[in-house]
Amino acid sequence: MATGPKRTPWQRLRRFIVVAALAVIVGPFVLVLPLNLVQPFTTAVMLRRFVQRAADGKKPYYPRRDVVSHEDISANLHRAVLASEDDRFYLHSGFDFEEIENALERAKRGRRLRGASTITQQVAKNLFLWEGRSYVRKGLEAWFTIVLELCLSKDRILDLYLNLAEWGDGVFGAEMAARTHYKKSAKSLTRDEAARLAAVLPSPRRWSPNGSVARGRAAGILARMRYAAPREAEKSGR
Repeated sequence: MATGPKRTPWQRLRRFIVVAALAVIVGPFVLVLPLNLVQPFTTAVMLRRFVQRAADGKKPYYPRRDVVSHEDISANLHRAVLASEDDRFYLHSGFDFEEIENALERAKRGRRLRGASTITQQVAKNLFLWEGRSYVRKGLEAWFTIVLELCLSKDRILDLYLNLAEWGDGVFGAEMAARTHYKKSAKSLTRDEAARLAAVLPSPRRWSPNGSVARGRAAGILARMRYAAPREAEKSGR
């Protein structure tokens, strides 16, 4: 039986590159679009914690998480997380270049270079990516961030973040955080409790919402919470 001409190594490599490029470009849309309707079953961070907890013999092996709706998360926590993590969330399209510039300027003055990741970037990283600082990972994070902003509303991205954020050893999502640390639902969180939870987000397994670090950081967050998070309408002067 006759067969077609064999592909050269270069042709096979070119085919692989094309297929890989299409997967990188199209794949994130396939993963992100359903998030308009459903909550992700798990995240890359939760899977890593599962492996770590199983290796350490901690139970339950799988991290605890209880997904709730937008209305079942206190407006105090929405505002506190924005004030702490990304107060210009509604003004940028996934990358806060103003904050990046400020961080670089602080570094030039000899201060420690502080991260300027937006909430959308954190959702991309927590949902889909591995830990590390390689150019490949950062490139994928940037592309997933763009796809999230194209496919989802800002409110939906924020809800995803609040339901998947890590708030302690084996504790994920606002509802489980509120019940673990304050014995109440996320809907019932006070301003101070919300500020304390937001205060530990940079290092949730090292800091306790009821510890001294959270208390100090919460003071600044509470001050910013007095003002509404800036919105697109304000930026455009409407």
